[in-house]
Amino acid sequence: MKHLELGFIGFGLIGGSIARALKKQGVDVSIRVYTRRKNPDLEQGMQEGIIDELLYEIDGQFGSCDVIFLCAPVLKNIEYLPVLKTLIKPSCIVTDVGSVKGNICQAASDCGLGQRFIGGHPMAGSEKTGYANATDILLENAYYLLTPTEQNRKEDIDTLEYLVKNTGANCVILPPQEHDSITAAISHVPHIIAASLVNMVQMNDNEEENMKAFAAGGFKDITRIASSSPEMWQDICIANKKSIGHFLSCFEQLLAQFREQMEGDDIPAIGETFRSAGEYRNSIPAKKSSLIARFYEIYVNIDDRAGAIATIATILSINGISIKNIGIIHNREFADGVLKIELYSEEDARVSRGLLEQNRYDVVERN
Repeated sequence: MKHLELGFIGFGLIGGSIARALKKQGVDVSIRVYTRRKNPDLEQGMQEGIIDELLYEIDGQFGSCDVIFLCAPVLKNIEYLPVLKTLIKPSCIVTDVGSVKGNICQAASDCGLGQRFIGGHPMAGSEKTGYANATDILLENAYYLLTPTEQNRKEDIDTLEYLVKNTGANCVILPPQEHDSITAAISHVPHIIAASLVNMVQMNDNEEENMKAFAAGGFKDITRIASSSPEMWQDICIANKKSIGHFLSCFEQLLAQFREQMEGDDIPAIGETFRSAGEYRNSIPAKKSSLIARFYEIYVNIDDRAGAIATIATILSINGISIKNIGIIHNREFADGVLKIELYSEEDARVSRGLLEQNRYDVVERN
């Protein structure tokens, strides 16, 4: 592949991770970044050699870019399309990293960029934001969805596939509307439900905040995504409201059905609800690749004795394993494994599991 000039409008967690991964792989690219204001993190990116040029205006310098990544919030990305139309060269590919595709693909077509725009969605992320938290492994083994239309040229799709694969992600091609339906069901509605669950607890807690005190284990696991950026999610809800509305209605019907089963003491139906959900949940591949934050975790049962955690940390440290986070899970009513260890990569998690099992620790398998 020839040398490619890449432009980024917005350069936070996702854009920064894409650039870091490409540079790490030695892909022949130069990185040009537009930012509205001076940012010490981006200046650090220049010093690191990740960013080749910082721009404070979207001007003619973007005209030489071969590919431009729109990495702003989903509604803001649309606003940049008519601006770019007047600047880019005819062969330039414009893509984005947002989690809603139908509206921006339509907007690109409406403003005459239909042939040049190919929607993109790296299904990875973190509760942390900004370039300072970008890593060269964030996209590793994650799905990266591309949503071309009939207007796009095969050679342009091939170029984006080449870049995506060199980030370590798995590239998948989907129509824009199918993408929006999938993400509404597996990501957007779950985020709304997680936020609603947290608000339910907050509204019903007592003055001593006993609910908050015991809200660990399962509750924190299923509501982790409620800590995501409010600004990002308000845009997503508006941009994908049709698909989200459909699946919210489906969820409301299931809740109403479950309430009827409880009120009618329909024990077989209640049991079937949990049985079928468990069966389907257990059939989901273990490999993590989703919109929500990627974590490489292992869980270990340990004795409550002085130095127990330090011993485990030492075993991993002397074998070159860096621990991202470590902590005791106090509420484990529905989950085994008292010690939770977060690692930086899937390989670190695999090696750590083996090391601890060799030292006769009870490492818990979680699906």
